[in-house]
Amino acid sequence: MRQWHALADTLLELERELRALRLWSAQAPSAAALASQQPFCVDTLDFEMWLQWVFIPRMASIIENDGPMPAGCNILPMGEEAFAPLGRRGHELLAILRRTDQLAVALAAQG
Repeated sequence: MRQWHALADTLLELERELRALRLWSAQAPSAAALASQQPFCVDTLDFEMWLQWVFIPRMASIIENDGPMPAGCNILPMGEEAFAPLGRRGHELLAILRRTDQLAVALAAQG
């Protein structure tokens, strides 16, 4: 149960860091952009938009509904690529993504 709380806290940290880096958008993407079938909606959204409008809400729903955690969250590699232009400014953001992956893996293993 403590790991669910830790994951919820990490999602809040992710939102705060995206806002601090000015990567949080007030404008929602179109329904068509959100309906992409590609991983991370790479064909329709920037990664930070996917985090904001797909990943965080989906994970929040799983937490709220005590749903099953999908195996292999693994968002850090995409974050490393997408946020490479941030250089040192992106280190904390990548650390948060790493923690998110680790917590998701631990929760998926618990079933």
